[in-house]
Amino acid sequence: MEPSRSRLGAFIVIAPLVFISTSPVRAQVSENALIVFHAGSLSVPFERILDGFRKEHPRLEVFKEIAGSRECARKISDLRKPCDIFASADYLVIDSLLIPSFADWNLKFATNEMVIVYGDKSRRSNDINRGNWFDILLDDNIPLGRSDPNADPCGYRTIFTLKLAEMFYHKRGLADQLLIKNPEYVRPKEVDLLSLLEAGELDYVFLYRSVAEQHHLKYLSLPDSINLKNAELEDVYRNVTVVLSGKKPGETITQVGGSIVYGVTIPNNAPHPELAKQFIHFLLNKEKGLKIMEQLGQPTVVPSACDQFDKLPDELKHYATKRGGRPE
Repeated sequence: MEPSRSRLGAFIVIAPLVFISTSPVRAQVSENALIVFHAGSLSVPFERILDGFRKEHPRLEVFKEIAGSRECARKISDLRKPCDIFASADYLVIDSLLIPSFADWNLKFATNEMVIVYGDKSRRSNDINRGNWFDILLDDNIPLGRSDPNADPCGYRTIFTLKLAEMFYHKRGLADQLLIKNPEYVRPKEVDLLSLLEAGELDYVFLYRSVAEQHHLKYLSLPDSINLKNAELEDVYRNVTVVLSGKKPGETITQVGGSIVYGVTIPNNAPHPELAKQFIHFLLNKEKGLKIMEQLGQPTVVPSACDQFDKLPDELKHYATKRGGRPE
Protein backbone atom coordinates (compact mmCIF):
# COMPACT_ATOMS: atom_id res chain seq x y z
CA MET A 1 0.00 0.00 0.00
CA GLU A 2 1.27 3.45 -0.87
CA PRO A 3 2.02 5.67 2.13
CA SER A 4 -0.27 8.68 2.56
CA ARG A 5 1.37 11.90 1.39
CA SER A 6 -1.18 14.54 2.38
CA ARG A 7 -4.02 15.19 4.72
CA LEU A 8 -6.48 13.84 2.15
CA GLY A 9 -4.33 10.76 1.66
CA ALA A 10 -4.20 10.19 5.41
CA PHE A 11 -7.97 10.50 5.61
CA ILE A 12 -8.47 7.96 2.88
CA VAL A 13 -6.22 5.42 4.57
CA ILE A 14 -7.44 5.96 8.13
CA ALA A 15 -11.13 6.85 7.82
CA PRO A 16 -12.34 3.35 6.85
CA LEU A 17 -10.96 2.02 10.14
CA VAL A 18 -13.11 4.22 12.39
CA PHE A 19 -15.57 1.47 13.27
CA ILE A 20 -13.10 -1.41 13.42
CA SER A 21 -12.33 -2.03 17.06
CA THR A 22 -11.65 -5.75 17.22
CA SER A 23 -11.61 -8.75 14.89
CA PRO A 24 -14.81 -10.14 13.34
CA VAL A 25 -14.24 -13.38 15.28
CA ARG A 26 -15.25 -11.60 18.49
CA ALA A 27 -18.25 -10.09 16.68
CA GLN A 28 -19.71 -13.56 16.18
CA VAL A 29 -20.36 -13.95 19.90
CA SER A 30 -21.80 -10.47 20.43
CA GLU A 31 -25.52 -9.93 19.93
CA ASN A 32 -24.97 -6.22 19.25
CA ALA A 33 -22.44 -6.48 16.46
CA LEU A 34 -22.68 -5.99 12.72
CA ILE A 35 -19.99 -7.11 10.26
CA VAL A 36 -20.06 -5.05 7.08
CA PHE A 37 -18.02 -5.67 3.93
CA HIS A 38 -18.32 -2.93 1.34
CA ALA A 39 -16.76 -1.44 -1.78
CA GLY A 40 -14.21 1.34 -1.45
CA SER A 41 -16.46 3.73 -3.36
CA LEU A 42 -19.04 3.39 -0.56
CA SER A 43 -16.62 4.52 2.17
CA VAL A 44 -18.00 8.03 2.62
CA PRO A 45 -21.74 7.29 2.37
CA PHE A 46 -21.51 4.12 4.47
CA GLU A 47 -19.64 5.95 7.22
CA ARG A 48 -22.58 8.33 7.51
CA ILE A 49 -25.20 5.60 7.09
CA LEU A 50 -23.62 3.40 9.75
CA ASP A 51 -23.33 6.38 12.06
CA GLY A 52 -27.06 7.00 11.65
CA PHE A 53 -27.85 3.33 12.21
CA ARG A 54 -25.78 3.32 15.40
CA LYS A 55 -27.82 6.23 16.73
CA GLU A 56 -30.86 3.97 16.55
CA HIS A 57 -28.85 1.12 18.13
CA PRO A 58 -26.62 2.82 20.74
CA ARG A 59 -24.98 -0.41 21.92
CA LEU A 60 -24.10 -1.51 18.41
CA GLU A 61 -20.53 -2.43 17.57
CA VAL A 62 -19.67 -2.24 13.87
CA PHE A 63 -16.84 -4.13 12.16
CA LYS A 64 -15.99 -3.00 8.63
CA GLU A 65 -13.85 -4.51 5.90
CA ILE A 66 -13.36 -2.24 2.90
CA ALA A 67 -11.93 -3.57 -0.35
CA GLY A 68 -12.70 -4.00 -4.03
CA SER A 69 -16.09 -5.69 -4.39
CA ARG A 70 -14.72 -8.84 -5.99
CA GLU A 71 -12.11 -9.10 -3.23
CA CYS A 72 -14.85 -8.71 -0.61
CA ALA A 73 -16.87 -11.47 -2.27
CA ARG A 74 -13.87 -13.81 -2.22
CA LYS A 75 -13.40 -13.20 1.50
CA ILE A 76 -16.90 -14.63 1.91
CA SER A 77 -16.68 -17.48 -0.61
CA ASP A 78 -13.02 -18.55 -0.42
CA LEU A 79 -11.93 -17.51 3.08
CA ARG A 80 -15.38 -18.10 4.61
CA LYS A 81 -15.12 -14.93 6.65
CA PRO A 82 -18.27 -14.12 8.64
CA CYS A 83 -20.21 -11.22 7.14
CA ASP A 84 -23.62 -9.72 7.91
CA ILE A 85 -23.85 -7.14 5.11
CA PHE A 86 -22.07 -7.11 1.78
CA ALA A 87 -22.56 -3.99 -0.37
CA SER A 88 -21.00 -4.28 -3.81
CA ALA A 89 -20.25 -1.57 -6.37
CA ASP A 90 -21.62 -4.03 -8.95
CA TYR A 91 -24.65 -6.14 -8.16
CA LEU A 92 -23.37 -8.71 -10.67
CA VAL A 93 -20.47 -9.54 -8.33
CA ILE A 94 -23.02 -10.95 -5.90
CA ASP A 95 -24.84 -12.81 -8.67
CA SER A 96 -21.71 -14.33 -10.22
CA LEU A 97 -19.51 -15.05 -7.18
CA LEU A 98 -21.90 -15.63 -4.26
CA ILE A 99 -25.31 -16.81 -5.48
CA PRO A 100 -26.46 -19.54 -4.90
CA SER A 101 -23.85 -21.09 -2.59
CA PHE A 102 -23.06 -18.13 -0.32
CA ALA A 103 -26.06 -15.82 -0.70
CA ASP A 104 -29.68 -16.25 -1.79
CA TRP A 105 -30.66 -12.80 -3.06
CA ASN A 106 -29.41 -9.41 -4.18
CA LEU A 107 -31.05 -5.97 -3.90
CA LYS A 108 -30.04 -3.15 -6.25
CA PHE A 109 -29.88 0.24 -4.55
CA ALA A 110 -27.74 2.91 -6.28
CA THR A 111 -26.02 3.99 -9.49
CA ASN A 112 -22.93 5.97 -10.51
CA GLU A 113 -20.93 6.98 -13.58
CA MET A 114 -17.34 6.78 -14.79
CA VAL A 115 -15.33 10.01 -15.04
CA ILE A 116 -11.69 11.03 -15.48
CA VAL A 117 -10.42 12.61 -12.26
CA TYR A 118 -7.48 14.99 -11.99
CA GLY A 119 -5.89 17.32 -9.45
CA ASP A 120 -4.41 20.78 -9.15
CA LYS A 121 -0.99 19.41 -10.13
CA SER A 122 -2.18 17.39 -13.14
CA ARG A 123 -0.38 18.31 -16.33
CA ARG A 124 -2.43 19.59 -19.28
CA SER A 125 -5.54 19.79 -17.09
CA ASN A 126 -6.32 23.25 -18.50
CA ASP A 127 -6.61 21.73 -21.97
CA ILE A 128 -8.41 18.44 -21.39
CA ASN A 129 -11.96 18.09 -22.74
CA ARG A 130 -14.35 15.49 -24.18
CA GLY A 131 -12.74 15.79 -27.59
CA ASN A 132 -9.07 15.32 -26.70
CA TRP A 133 -8.80 13.43 -23.40
CA PHE A 134 -7.59 10.25 -25.09
CA ASP A 135 -4.72 12.09 -26.78
CA ILE A 136 -3.66 13.64 -23.47
CA LEU A 137 -3.81 10.32 -21.61
CA LEU A 138 -1.70 8.67 -24.33
CA ASP A 139 1.13 11.13 -23.65
CA ASP A 140 4.08 9.13 -22.23
CA ASN A 141 4.73 11.97 -19.77
CA ILE A 142 1.22 11.75 -18.29
CA PRO A 143 0.93 8.98 -15.63
CA LEU A 144 -2.49 7.32 -15.52
CA GLY A 145 -4.01 5.26 -12.72
CA ARG A 146 -6.79 2.67 -12.54
CA SER A 147 -7.92 -0.15 -10.27
CA ASP A 148 -7.44 -3.90 -10.70
CA PRO A 149 -10.32 -5.38 -12.72
CA ASN A 150 -10.04 -8.73 -10.92
CA ALA A 151 -10.46 -7.07 -7.53
CA ASP A 152 -12.62 -4.05 -8.17
CA PRO A 153 -15.59 -3.29 -10.47
CA CYS A 154 -14.20 0.19 -11.10
CA GLY A 155 -11.25 -1.58 -12.73
CA TYR A 156 -13.27 -3.55 -15.25
CA ARG A 157 -15.61 -0.60 -15.77
CA THR A 158 -12.55 1.41 -16.77
CA ILE A 159 -11.90 -1.23 -19.44
CA PHE A 160 -15.53 -1.02 -20.58
CA THR A 161 -15.27 2.78 -20.78
CA LEU A 162 -12.10 2.61 -22.86
CA LYS A 163 -13.52 -0.01 -25.24
CA LEU A 164 -16.70 2.02 -25.67
CA ALA A 165 -14.60 5.15 -26.24
CA GLU A 166 -12.68 3.33 -28.97
CA MET A 167 -15.99 2.70 -30.74
CA PHE A 168 -17.51 6.12 -30.00
CA TYR A 169 -14.50 8.13 -31.20
CA HIS A 170 -13.52 5.68 -33.97
CA LYS A 171 -10.03 5.27 -32.46
CA ARG A 172 -8.95 1.71 -33.25
CA GLY A 173 -6.53 0.33 -30.65
CA LEU A 174 -7.22 3.10 -28.11
CA ALA A 175 -8.25 0.76 -25.29
CA ASP A 176 -5.21 -1.50 -25.59
CA GLN A 177 -2.86 1.48 -25.81
CA LEU A 178 -4.18 2.96 -22.58
CA LEU A 179 -4.50 -0.36 -20.74
CA ILE A 180 -0.82 -1.25 -21.18
CA LYS A 181 0.19 2.19 -19.92
CA ASN A 182 1.53 2.63 -16.36
CA PRO A 183 0.96 -0.89 -14.95
CA GLU A 184 2.76 0.30 -11.80
CA TYR A 185 -0.32 2.43 -11.03
CA VAL A 186 -2.90 -0.36 -10.98
CA ARG A 187 -4.28 -0.64 -7.43
CA PRO A 188 -6.66 -3.08 -5.66
CA LYS A 189 -9.44 -0.48 -5.31
CA GLU A 190 -10.10 2.91 -6.81
CA VAL A 191 -9.77 4.98 -3.63
CA ASP A 192 -6.19 3.70 -3.20
CA LEU A 193 -5.24 6.06 -6.04
CA LEU A 194 -6.44 9.32 -4.49
CA SER A 195 -3.39 10.08 -2.35
CA LEU A 196 -1.14 9.51 -5.39
CA LEU A 197 -3.26 11.93 -7.37
CA GLU A 198 -3.10 14.68 -4.77
CA ALA A 199 0.65 14.20 -4.33
CA GLY A 200 1.11 14.76 -8.05
CA GLU A 201 2.52 11.28 -8.65
CA LEU A 202 -0.49 10.57 -10.86
CA ASP A 203 -2.04 13.04 -13.29
CA TYR A 204 -5.32 11.28 -14.11
CA VAL A 205 -7.43 8.44 -12.70
CA PHE A 206 -10.52 6.65 -13.97
CA LEU A 207 -12.95 6.85 -11.07
CA TYR A 208 -16.60 7.09 -10.06
CA ARG A 209 -18.17 10.54 -10.14
CA SER A 210 -19.47 10.17 -6.58
CA VAL A 211 -15.95 9.56 -5.21
CA ALA A 212 -14.64 12.61 -7.06
CA GLU A 213 -17.41 14.80 -5.66
CA GLN A 214 -17.12 13.42 -2.12
CA HIS A 215 -13.41 14.26 -2.08
CA HIS A 216 -13.83 17.62 -3.84
CA LEU A 217 -11.74 16.60 -6.84
CA LYS A 218 -11.89 17.95 -10.39
CA TYR A 219 -13.16 15.62 -13.07
CA LEU A 220 -14.05 15.42 -16.73
CA SER A 221 -17.52 14.09 -17.50
CA LEU A 222 -17.76 11.67 -20.42
CA PRO A 223 -20.54 11.12 -22.98
CA ASP A 224 -23.34 8.83 -21.82
CA SER A 225 -22.43 6.37 -24.58
CA ILE A 226 -19.24 5.52 -22.68
CA ASN A 227 -19.73 6.54 -19.02
CA LEU A 228 -21.99 3.56 -18.06
CA LYS A 229 -24.48 5.91 -16.44
CA ASN A 230 -27.58 5.61 -18.60
CA ALA A 231 -29.66 2.43 -18.23
CA GLU A 232 -31.42 3.34 -21.47
CA LEU A 233 -28.13 2.70 -23.29
CA GLU A 234 -27.79 -0.85 -21.99
CA ASP A 235 -27.71 -2.23 -25.52
CA VAL A 236 -24.72 0.00 -26.31
CA TYR A 237 -22.83 -0.99 -23.16
CA ARG A 238 -23.38 -4.69 -23.90
CA ASN A 239 -21.16 -4.40 -26.97
CA VAL A 240 -18.04 -4.69 -24.80
CA THR A 241 -16.76 -7.48 -22.56
CA VAL A 242 -13.83 -8.33 -20.32
CA VAL A 243 -12.50 -11.69 -19.10
CA LEU A 244 -12.14 -11.90 -15.31
CA SER A 245 -11.12 -14.55 -12.79
CA GLY A 246 -13.94 -16.95 -11.97
CA LYS A 247 -15.28 -18.60 -8.83
CA LYS A 248 -12.42 -21.10 -8.62
CA PRO A 249 -8.66 -20.75 -9.27
CA GLY A 250 -7.96 -21.13 -12.97
CA GLU A 251 -11.57 -20.45 -13.98
CA THR A 252 -12.60 -17.32 -15.86
CA ILE A 253 -15.87 -15.54 -16.54
CA THR A 254 -16.75 -13.11 -19.30
CA GLN A 255 -18.21 -9.92 -17.87
CA VAL A 256 -20.52 -8.05 -20.24
CA GLY A 257 -20.73 -4.27 -20.15
CA GLY A 258 -23.73 -2.68 -18.46
CA SER A 259 -24.89 0.40 -16.61
CA ILE A 260 -23.47 0.90 -13.12
CA VAL A 261 -25.73 -0.54 -10.42
CA TYR A 262 -24.76 -1.28 -6.80
CA GLY A 263 -26.13 -4.30 -4.93
CA VAL A 264 -26.46 -5.43 -1.32
CA THR A 265 -27.09 -8.82 0.29
CA ILE A 266 -27.00 -10.67 3.59
CA PRO A 267 -24.65 -13.66 3.10
CA ASN A 268 -25.81 -17.08 4.22
CA ASN A 269 -23.09 -17.19 6.90
CA ALA A 270 -24.26 -13.94 8.55
CA PRO A 271 -23.80 -14.27 12.33
CA HIS A 272 -26.46 -11.58 12.97
CA PRO A 273 -29.12 -11.95 10.24
CA GLU A 274 -31.93 -10.17 12.10
CA LEU A 275 -29.77 -7.14 12.85
CA ALA A 276 -28.60 -7.22 9.24
CA LYS A 277 -32.23 -7.02 8.06
CA GLN A 278 -32.73 -3.98 10.27
CA PHE A 279 -29.72 -2.39 8.62
CA ILE A 280 -31.14 -3.15 5.15
CA HIS A 281 -34.34 -1.36 6.20
CA PHE A 282 -32.27 1.66 7.29
CA LEU A 283 -30.12 1.63 4.14
CA LEU A 284 -33.09 1.41 1.75
CA ASN A 285 -35.30 3.91 3.60
CA LYS A 286 -35.81 6.98 1.40
CA GLU A 287 -35.55 9.29 4.40
CA LYS A 288 -32.46 7.59 5.86
CA GLY A 289 -29.86 5.61 3.93
CA LEU A 290 -31.08 6.42 0.42
CA LYS A 291 -31.27 10.12 1.30
CA ILE A 292 -27.60 10.03 2.30
CA MET A 293 -26.68 8.23 -0.93
CA GLU A 294 -28.46 10.90 -2.97
CA GLN A 295 -26.85 13.73 -1.00
CA LEU A 296 -23.42 12.25 -1.71
CA GLY A 297 -23.89 11.99 -5.46
CA GLN A 298 -25.25 8.47 -5.95
CA PRO A 299 -28.76 8.29 -7.46
CA THR A 300 -30.85 5.48 -6.04
CA VAL A 301 -32.82 2.78 -7.87
CA VAL A 302 -35.16 1.37 -5.22
CA PRO A 303 -37.25 -0.56 -6.01
CA SER A 304 -35.57 -2.43 -8.87
CA ALA A 305 -36.08 -5.81 -10.49
CA CYS A 306 -34.69 -8.69 -8.45
CA ASP A 307 -33.87 -12.00 -10.14
CA GLN A 308 -34.15 -13.79 -6.81
CA PHE A 309 -37.39 -12.12 -5.71
CA ASP A 310 -38.92 -15.34 -4.38
CA LYS A 311 -35.85 -15.91 -2.18
CA LEU A 312 -36.08 -12.47 -0.55
CA PRO A 313 -37.24 -12.36 3.09
CA ASP A 314 -40.89 -11.26 3.05
CA GLU A 315 -40.12 -8.07 5.00
CA LEU A 316 -37.65 -6.94 2.30
CA LYS A 317 -39.77 -7.65 -0.78
CA HIS A 318 -41.20 -4.14 -1.01
CA TYR A 319 -37.69 -2.88 -1.88
CA ALA A 320 -37.73 -4.90 -5.11
CA THR A 321 -39.87 -5.98 -8.01
CA LYS A 322 -40.21 -9.29 -9.78
CA ARG A 323 -38.60 -9.23 -13.20
CA GLY A 324 -41.23 -7.44 -15.28
CA GLY A 325 -43.47 -6.95 -12.23
CA ARG A 326 -44.29 -4.38 -9.56
CA PRO A 327 -43.25 -4.01 -5.91
CA GLU A 328 -45.21 -6.16 -3.49
